[in-house]
Amino acid sequence: MKAQAERSANFSPSRESNKAGLSEISLYVGAVAIILVFTVICRIVGRNFLTFNNIQNIITQSSVIAVIAIGASIVILTGGIDLSAGSIVGFVGIFAGLIIKAGNPIWAACIAAVIAGIAFGFASGVIISVGKVPAFITTLGFMQVGRGLALLINSGKPISGFPPELRYIMNAKLFGVPLSVIYVFVFYFIIIVMMRGTRFGRHIYAIGGNSNAARLSGVRVQRVEIAAYIISGLFAAIGGILLLSRLTYADPNAGSGYEMNAIASTVIGGISLSGGKGKIGNTLVGSLILGSLTCGLQILNVATYYQTIITGVVIIAAVFADKTKERKRE
Repeated sequence: MKAQAERSANFSPSRESNKAGLSEISLYVGAVAIILVFTVICRIVGRNFLTFNNIQNIITQSSVIAVIAIGASIVILTGGIDLSAGSIVGFVGIFAGLIIKAGNPIWAACIAAVIAGIAFGFASGVIISVGKVPAFITTLGFMQVGRGLALLINSGKPISGFPPELRYIMNAKLFGVPLSVIYVFVFYFIIIVMMRGTRFGRHIYAIGGNSNAARLSGVRVQRVEIAAYIISGLFAAIGGILLLSRLTYADPNAGSGYEMNAIASTVIGGISLSGGKGKIGNTLVGSLILGSLTCGLQILNVATYYQTIITGVVIIAAVFADKTKERKRE
């Protein structure tokens, strides 16, 4: 048992099996295949898909989901799940919007919004890790709480008429590159370094692999799990700020369904829903695959309800593939 604990605690995402390597290759092959398919189809109907501006738009439009998916990935790697992220996005937008409309600086509203997201994550983590309430039930409850608060604090009304400076957060450019694109790559770089090169990152994988073995090896499981949900709340809040900046319009129903797209990005990216396996960097690829799918369907003028159905089928296929790999490993 001691040896098993040590192996789990020392688990590193860099120690991939040959099967994991093949799975990663298939992810990139799938991404290229989607791009090629839409490029050919769009060319046939007289439209362009694979252009620099379109690729930039895909990353920009996917940025909110990609950022939220960072937190979702960390939680899933511990063997948990967070269904409250979309509601946090909606609440944060209204909360920050009210602060800005009250005459406060935009930076103050952003800080307050981030603190609110962290508070949601902390509450979820404590109830799940200390209270031993299942993550699905806890975060489902906070999904309702977050959406209810978003409706409550401004009587269900949206907020508009923000200062133009708000748009700069998301839409300004640095050396010709939108800040939204820079945010995504900076955030992923930081988290990848953290997960690969720190004890905390190794503990995340250890808990997802075998929480009991991790505990026996000296990992403070409760603290790490709570920290994982705090990070999830943090990135959900950041996603809410980015969405508010992009739209310059706060809607209490904003972010609806975003948690599912974030989870889908992690699963498409190869992170196991059972925890302990996968690379967060591939989550970015997963979110870009979803973004490319949505963008391609929009260019082809596919009706919104068909887009929703197709996206749902892709999510089901990704989860099915994940569970199939789990059964083969067993």
